[in-house]
Amino acid sequence: MIKLYGIKNCDTMKKTFAWLEANGVTYEFIDYKKAGVAETNLPDWSARAGWEKLLNTRGLMWRKLSDEEKLAVDAEKALKLMAQYPSLIKRPVLDSGSEILLGFSPESYAKALK
Repeated sequence: MIKLYGIKNCDTMKKTFAWLEANGVTYEFIDYKKAGVAETNLPDWSARAGWEKLLNTRGLMWRKLSDEEKLAVDAEKALKLMAQYPSLIKRPVLDSGSEILLGFSPESYAKALK
C-alpha cells in the first residue's frame, strides 16, 4: 500500500490528492503534523532520499527560523529541526515501499506508479 505523508491543507498536497485520484492510485494519507509520525520516519526518509532533499528550505517555516537555527545545518541538525517543525519536511512524501518520492511532479509520479 502506498503511503502519502504531508499536511492536509497544503496546496501541493491538494494537487497530489487530485492527481492520485484522477489516476486511480490507492493510497493511505498520513498527516504527519497530526499523527506525530514525522520523527519516527525521518531517519528512514533521510537514509533513502537524503536529508538535503527532505529539508524544505523554500517554505515559510524555514524563513521563520532564527539565523542561528539555519546556521551550519548538517544531517543531525536537519533531522532535529524537521522533528521539531514538521512543516520543514518537503511535501508530499510518497512511500511506495520500493522507493520514496519527495515533492509532487506528475511526471515522476507517472513513472514511479505505473
